[in-house]
Amino acid sequence: AALRAPIARGSLKVCATKLTEPVSLNIQPDDPTNYTVAILGDLHMDPRDVEHSYEGREHVKKVLDESPNPFLVSLGDLGESKDCTESKQLFAGTTECFKMVREFLDGFGHKYDIVGGNHDLEGIDEFATDKENLEAYLKYMGKETPQFCYEIAPKTLIVGLGSTQFRDATYTSHEVAVDQEQLDWFVKTIEEHPYEDGWQIFCFSHAPIIGSGLRVLQECHVVNGCCWLNHNDKVNSKLFINTVRSNPQIKGWFSAHFHLSHDYEDSITFPGGNNRGSAIFAQTGVMTARSSRDGRRQSRLVRGNSRGFEVCTIDHSKGGAVRLDATVMFSDECEVDLDNDQVEGAISGCSVMTYAHEHEDYDHDMWFSAYTPNEEDGCRVNEPCGEIEGDFGGRDPVKWWYMKDGAVLGGHNGMIIEYDPSTLAPLGMVVSRDELENRRVAIIDDEWGGDALCLFDDETGDVTVVQPNEDGSYWRKVVRNKMYRMKEMRRVAAAKNYF
Repeated sequence: AALRAPIARGSLKVCATKLTEPVSLNIQPDDPTNYTVAILGDLHMDPRDVEHSYEGREHVKKVLDESPNPFLVSLGDLGESKDCTESKQLFAGTTECFKMVREFLDGFGHKYDIVGGNHDLEGIDEFATDKENLEAYLKYMGKETPQFCYEIAPKTLIVGLGSTQFRDATYTSHEVAVDQEQLDWFVKTIEEHPYEDGWQIFCFSHAPIIGSGLRVLQECHVVNGCCWLNHNDKVNSKLFINTVRSNPQIKGWFSAHFHLSHDYEDSITFPGGNNRGSAIFAQTGVMTARSSRDGRRQSRLVRGNSRGFEVCTIDHSKGGAVRLDATVMFSDECEVDLDNDQVEGAISGCSVMTYAHEHEDYDHDMWFSAYTPNEEDGCRVNEPCGEIEGDFGGRDPVKWWYMKDGAVLGGHNGMIIEYDPSTLAPLGMVVSRDELENRRVAIIDDEWGGDALCLFDDETGDVTVVQPNEDGSYWRKVVRNKMYRMKEMRRVAAAKNYF
């Protein structure tokens, strides 16, 4: 049977108000609904370089020691994807890696759990299959299943989903993919903790979900097709955002994967945008300078109670200083959609009020974010026909449009990118920068009821028709499975050594 998202409770439209004045959450020490969750991004532990890891642990441990009802979540990618032990094998995903990280996490002195990332089953020399590697990961990390679920305070649930493939990936091994068993479990878990019973739920995964609106890097994750959870699954990749949209009890979703800090406005996204339900989405940085793409060293902190929650940054480059990034307050009012048939007993109280706190560390330009189209951005081409005007070789957003088959394409940062029609999130590269250079872009009638994307070179007169893939998508699945690429490189190296 086809997997479905949990049923929406009542006929309603979630009302999320973005406040213009600062708000504060009153946390009383004796409040039984208090909770504190520290969140670690990609650990990538390397036995040759542990100073920042252990320094970061002390920062986080101090916060948890002094906080009510503490819990720790690791978002995976536990070990460094290099030969760290002079064994000519990658360290990530090995028994030695798991043992080291287990000791490290035990040292926090608080209850914790983990969601696996794309590198956590990378022990390809020690384990022949993903199944064997996963069994070792679960055994040494003290887990029964890749997923987890805990009630950390009355009516407050945390839910984690872990990646379960590496060798079996159809395309890039760095896609973070949740298996069918976890998907079924996730849907069931959300349904069993409904909004009208007073639940608030926080979700955790190594990669963000499509539709989250978080900053992604076009040159890396978009081109390689590994931005989102279950990125290459056209159906199940949408399950997560559809679940968030229809279940206002989901208040937050935390992810890592990009090695980017919290110092961008789109490192946290709020309800709204392309319909993000009642949830905020937050990127989680890294502890070590070695793993950081922008030089920052940060972890996340969530502290809250029955009235709302705060999202904070633990800054490891500033001695573990805690910075308040966002406050979310639960509201007692809900805006009902009067345009739809009403259901007797439709729920109320589903809205949240959010406030993003300004801070001096915001950096808007250091890392160029992949563009996400918006209906109000003025860049959409309605009913494209003929040449599309614009400098497609430039860095700024140019144009975006719908093809007749429903695909969404657009020019940005010198490339043509495909976007998901439902969320307008970037999916992958259609035309590279080199191929687009000095080319004009046109949409023509294919004379069979459809249309075609064409590139025209004025100097040579060459015309290139960009063909869709067999599955109807346009973006290129160009990155092959890492295991096969590594084996090929080893054979080449062996041949050079022999001759």
